[in-house]
Amino acid sequence: MTNVALVGTLDTKGVEYGWLRERLLRAGVEVVLVDAGILGEPGVPADIPREEVARAAGAELSRLRTADRGPALTTMARGAEAALLRLHAEGRLHGVLAVGGSGGTSIATRAMRALPLGVPKVMVSSMASGDVSPYVGSSDITMMYSVVDVAGINSVSAPVLANAAEAVAAMAKGFARSALGRGRPARLGSGTRPLVAASMAGVTTAGVDAARARLTELGYEVLVFHSSGTGGRTLEKLAGQGVFAGVLDLTLSELADDLCEGVLTAGPDRLSAAGRAGIPQVVSLGALDLVKFGPLETLPERARYRRVRVHSPSITVIRTTESECAELGRRVAAKLRAATGPTAVCVPLRGLSTLGAPGGPYHDPDADGALFSALREGLRGSAARLYDYDTHINDPAFGRAAADRLHAMIGAESAAA
Repeated sequence: MTNVALVGTLDTKGVEYGWLRERLLRAGVEVVLVDAGILGEPGVPADIPREEVARAAGAELSRLRTADRGPALTTMARGAEAALLRLHAEGRLHGVLAVGGSGGTSIATRAMRALPLGVPKVMVSSMASGDVSPYVGSSDITMMYSVVDVAGINSVSAPVLANAAEAVAAMAKGFARSALGRGRPARLGSGTRPLVAASMAGVTTAGVDAARARLTELGYEVLVFHSSGTGGRTLEKLAGQGVFAGVLDLTLSELADDLCEGVLTAGPDRLSAAGRAGIPQVVSLGALDLVKFGPLETLPERARYRRVRVHSPSITVIRTTESECAELGRRVAAKLRAATGPTAVCVPLRGLSTLGAPGGPYHDPDADGALFSALREGLRGSAARLYDYDTHINDPAFGRAAADRLHAMIGAESAAA
């Protein structure tokens, strides 16, 4: 039997959840209704009542009713997370659906983010037309905009909620039939081809594509993560879970955004997880010659007098300076010195992006040289190996060489195991 969990605050959204339950039952799936409400009486009976959700988070509902709203919601979110993880462990969860405003969305998406990749997750929210990154994180949550507030069933909300119910029912049925839904395989990377992660941006695509093609030829499945902030965080998360046989981290622009307050930072922990996990990694310096901001009209005043280029209608970039490049070199070196597994750094001496190629608008040998010098000095005496290549990062020969080096490192680790 296919089971879909409905997670929500049944004191404020009982009518909507009762309607959704009936719709899902008609679509041919069983429903587990999880109540994460706190104050008012539930508008519809729950299969997992709010008292049980609170206890799953180590709290008593009576105490939460007198607590501040923010901490109380956080506690119920933890309880909902525990409830969904238990259902999943018991093989009773093939999909999740929730509806809500800011509070309900925060509760439900926290619970959804805890579930493995591939479990269908649909969130219908009045917050879904804005920045949904705090809700989605690095998970595969499907966000649907509710159009009107989630406040009753009406001529606008009914078709939106019906679509959501039909969508998650179909997703859940497909998931239940899949190997993953039946518990095989237990996680990513248990297929016949080892998984390798690669980082890429538009300005490093050619080099990474050459590396990806070579690794595919060598028998790997390559997962490419865009250096969009979320992409880097996802790479780090999966690397920390031990999913990958190796990491080909050729594009580090998120570190430049983190240093210079750009819009696509992946946070200070970028370039850390593979090293902590002891995973073989080949690293390069792709796109450290630029920082990404939003549309040109949003460019901060401090950046307006730099070398500015409109990359797309939504992205404006500036060139990193010599001092910024030196600091980036030190930061990269510090992260790689801490790595517990095989680590190599491939340095493309003729440029770090399409913009930084000889003749390009961001070609700056002095700034690049400061990056290279700081990196070499920071890695001196460490176990990380550094290799210079008299090529540009987008030279296919560079991508193939980086791929071959990672393949050799993975092979050596396997032989030693």
